[in-house]
Amino acid sequence: MDSIIQIGQKNTLAEYIICSGADNRPPMLDKDMYDSWKSRMELYMQNREHRRMILESVEHDPLIWPTIKENGVTRTKKYTELSATEKSKLIVISKQLVSFFKERECKLYDVFDKFTHIKGESLHQYYLRFTQLIKDMNIYKMKMEQFQVNTKFLNSLPPEWSKFVTDVKLVKDLC
Repeated sequence: MDSIIQIGQKNTLAEYIICSGADNRPPMLDKDMYDSWKSRMELYMQNREHRRMILESVEHDPLIWPTIKENGVTRTKKYTELSATEKSKLIVISKQLVSFFKERECKLYDVFDKFTHIKGESLHQYYLRFTQLIKDMNIYKMKMEQFQVNTKFLNSLPPEWSKFVTDVKLVKDLC
């Protein structure tokens, strides 16, 4: 059956993630899917509580948030307690992160624009791949109209689905 993922069968990154339960832990590395894995790891890190520090420590050196000792207790400094040097380092890191996120958004929009059915791919695999792309875009809070998403999904289906695509477009007034 196409809709059931067999244990030990790995077809797409989305199926790997579903099998590994990536909602509560990072996805596993599969060496032949490094680019996809790297992207998923970045997305995973962004959803963690201290995402900026995590991403910065991966991209550059670890960011150790300055601490202060008060009454024998060590705590992290508030932003207002940071020195000018510490604040300027955070500004640089913030600019780097903004640049990183903008670049990633551009790449995702490009992937969305070029998204198409891959010859030999089942409808289930196509759906999983498309769903993963939309999820990745949602993580970056990229705005897509539902109309655009639906139209892209339908227009990217293989020619053998054209009759059904036309029927759906007529019923949903997408023509």
